[in-house]
Amino acid sequence: MSATLSLAAVLAESARKYPQKIAVVDGQQRVTYETLWREALTCAAGLRDRGVRPGDRVAVQIPNVVDFPRVYFGALALGAVVVPVHLLLTADEVAYTLRDSDARVLVCHPSQAATGQAAAALAGVDVVAPADLLGAEPLATYASRAPEDAAVVLYTSGTTGEPKGAVLTHLNLVMNTIVNVFDANDARSSDVVLGCLPLFHTFGQTVGMNGTFRLGATLVMLARFTGEAALDVMVRENVTVFHGVPTMYVALLAAAEQRAQLSHTAGQHAQLSHTAGQHAQLPQLRLCISGGAALPLAVLEKFNAAFGTSIFEGYGLSETSPTATTNQPHFGTRAGTVGHAIWGVEVEIARPEIEERIELLPAGALGEIVIRGHNVFAGYLNRPDDTAQAIVDGWFRSGDLGTKDADGFITIVDRKKDLVIRGGFNVYPREVEEAVARHPAVMQVAVIGVPDPVHGEEICAVVVRDPGVPLSEDELVEWSKERLGRHKYPRRVHFVEALPLGPSHKVLKRELRRSFS
Repeated sequence: MSATLSLAAVLAESARKYPQKIAVVDGQQRVTYETLWREALTCAAGLRDRGVRPGDRVAVQIPNVVDFPRVYFGALALGAVVVPVHLLLTADEVAYTLRDSDARVLVCHPSQAATGQAAAALAGVDVVAPADLLGAEPLATYASRAPEDAAVVLYTSGTTGEPKGAVLTHLNLVMNTIVNVFDANDARSSDVVLGCLPLFHTFGQTVGMNGTFRLGATLVMLARFTGEAALDVMVRENVTVFHGVPTMYVALLAAAEQRAQLSHTAGQHAQLSHTAGQHAQLPQLRLCISGGAALPLAVLEKFNAAFGTSIFEGYGLSETSPTATTNQPHFGTRAGTVGHAIWGVEVEIARPEIEERIELLPAGALGEIVIRGHNVFAGYLNRPDDTAQAIVDGWFRSGDLGTKDADGFITIVDRKKDLVIRGGFNVYPREVEEAVARHPAVMQVAVIGVPDPVHGEEICAVVVRDPGVPLSEDELVEWSKERLGRHKYPRRVHFVEALPLGPSHKVLKRELRRSFS
């Protein structure tokens, strides 16, 4: 008999080990592991009664509320494949996901009903609310699956064409969950984790939800992230672990600074970093993890000072389950890097211009980051040509440029497609962003290349200013000129109220290029 493995075991085993422990806090709801697993098995039976069979795909359009893990683990328990749906998509875009994945049913939360029902009608797919799955008699246990069977299909953002479904197996996701909490991070079963990263996204789903459940820790849901709302819920629920993307850390810093100013105005004279008054206002975070995009060093330093903690930056993609590297306690941390490859995974640097084979480069050389190991996905759903381009000689080509030093630390330089070529010189936006972000009036910055008749492309910085600190475009250009090479500093600066963010809170540079080119 062949081996079996199911991602559903992540919740099933913690329900067996910690039945009365709180698994999820969702507003006033507190759901134990035993209850959550029973409800997942009930959802599994409800899906079965609607004709879903093992191997069928179940689309899930649910925000960060307790219904998400109920339905997610319910579909897995039945042996079905979960297709998480981005919540900011239009009905046409959701319909594309439903058709492309050949979804059998869409489980749609009432808050998403307008878009979900329209999409399901366009795609000819049945739609059901999570509550409608809870009436059946629960399954006795979860279905057995082969380790190589698909567990989740995650759709890429489609920045370079139509979104593609990345097929992740039970082995991919079980291994990434286990390695994240037992090898890569100092995670503990006593942790209280803020679940503010979208659960339809790989970071929030694997590192946040699944990692928390594997440990038997507690996940505190936050359906709509703002810095102020996150601080409130983290203080109220005694959250100790925060996972976020850089824009979230920026928002937390801004909210914390605002609280400090209000306290000072009220006569409490609380300093942001060093007073006891801070403890009533800011959460006592033990562990912070950043991923999804490059974290500016200036943000890391300010956050560590303000919150009295350390951010561990990591790196991964939907296609790598997601974690490939992270700064790890065992290897030590190095600010500005994404740390070492996780256990059982190899991360190297390959010559980027050679597409038909992998030619590895020596330590310190700049090239394309390539990855192989238990975390690499099974391929793109029904797209063998795209899969063959992405996986070459057993390595996954990330599309990211970076270096690996002699100590094994990986540094991300930029996306290959974000590279700006100004007058024949390569300019990496991340390097420019790191410099500009250090200006005291700059809250956020994104650097793009815009067409230029003389240089081909020109460097353009799109900046969110601190409203309390005056700054002009010319002043920022002059300031940058002193800190960057002549071909690197931004000649153009645009001030904006906010940077455009995607569903996973990453800055959408394609939108900026469309606006300012």
